[in-house]
Amino acid sequence: MATEAPAVILASGSPRRRDLLTNLGVAFWVVVSGEDEASDERDPARLARSLARQKAAAVARQHPGAVVVGADTVVALGEGLLGKPRDEAENRAFLRRLAGQTHQVYTGVSVFAPNGEESGVERTDVTFRPLSDAEIAHYAATGEGLDKAGGYGIQGVGMALVARIEGDYSNVVGFPLGLVIRLLRAAGVRVWA
Repeated sequence: MATEAPAVILASGSPRRRDLLTNLGVAFWVVVSGEDEASDERDPARLARSLARQKAAAVARQHPGAVVVGADTVVALGEGLLGKPRDEAENRAFLRRLAGQTHQVYTGVSVFAPNGEESGVERTDVTFRPLSDAEIAHYAATGEGLDKAGGYGIQGVGMALVARIEGDYSNVVGFPLGLVIRLLRAAGVRVWA
């Protein structure tokens, strides 16, 4: 007798994460955690893991028995962390800092399931090409970067800002698929099967 697969919940309102999880062939629904994303943690990998865990845990408390996936992306440039810009002016400031530089994108993924909890973090290095003031102003005016850590979206017009990436592309989008697949399978979720 086959056992029924557990329900899967994505604890994120991100349309990019929804699209990527859909592409894995996983049936799921979305429950946004509403957790405050504030933290005193300054290490980007630990911060990404902690925030992903907070989101997943909040939804898992409401839906025991489900497999809950939480994720959070952090952009680090040197010792600084770049969250989501508040407005177009801050988006321009972020892009000026990133122009011609290599920064790190960390995405934490946490999966809460009836059989336990597992988390992981993926890191990708992204190098921006040098950008003119006009390019920075044009991109910021699109509004594409306002809801994204670091102030850009590599899967949209923002790909024109990037000279090179080293590591998992899907991590820069905000949902590292290799890590997500491993954690979901460990929780008993069938992926591509």
